[in-house]
Amino acid sequence: MKKPKWVIEKEQAKRAAAAETVWLFGLHAVRDALMNPRRERLRLVVTKNAEAKLADAIAASGMEPEISDPRKFAAPISEESVHQGAALEVKPLNWGSLEDVALGEGPMPPRIVMLDRVTDPHNVGAILRSAEVFGARAVVGVQRHSAPETGALAKTASGALERQPYLRIRNLAEAMEELKKLGYIVLGLDGEAELTIEEALEGKRDRPVALVMGAEGPGLRDKSRETCDALVRIDAAGGFGSLNVSNAAAVALYAARG
Repeated sequence: MKKPKWVIEKEQAKRAAAAETVWLFGLHAVRDALMNPRRERLRLVVTKNAEAKLADAIAASGMEPEISDPRKFAAPISEESVHQGAALEVKPLNWGSLEDVALGEGPMPPRIVMLDRVTDPHNVGAILRSAEVFGARAVVGVQRHSAPETGALAKTASGALERQPYLRIRNLAEAMEELKKLGYIVLGLDGEAELTIEEALEGKRDRPVALVMGAEGPGLRDKSRETCDALVRIDAAGGFGSLNVSNAAAVALYAARG
């Protein structure tokens, strides 16, 4: 019996995910990945200078580094990448399911950031940093329309990628509904909303909260807006342009703190 198309596509996606690797670069990102016991590490390329700077992390990881000439750096990364003489091939991190993260151990009450088509790795990296600072349980993006785990994202995240769960799910609206069933209040950020974050959470700060951020320009998709419990805005003085999405995420997390 011939397998349905959706079954074949699912199996292909699973095989592709299993084969996927990521090249991290830069001293900070490589050091944090070397020190992360959750990370599956495959290949380490360093210059002599970088090897000396990362000696403790390399020793802790048990890896045998490949020493490369800085003028002909051996790692297959873009020439524009500011690698500082260090690159590490790894498998993407597996943080488990959305439910596992949403209900797992962590700061209470939990906060989660959900990204609706935020594709710029520098924005996502910065959001991961803010999420770690403010104790968010996870940053959640969509598989096809969010920045994947890359060296550029890791470098911007400045180590947060190794510690802050970053989940990429199939369908954002379904994930929002799942969180609502788990008791989360789902708030969508919209500059034109009547309610501020503080007003929406009046008397409810002990509840789990998910903050949904849209891409710069188009903002939240209609389906995302409809699925939110409420649309909220960041309380601002007014009279100026909107915040960059990574800055907005930081301010929103601060405003929604428990």
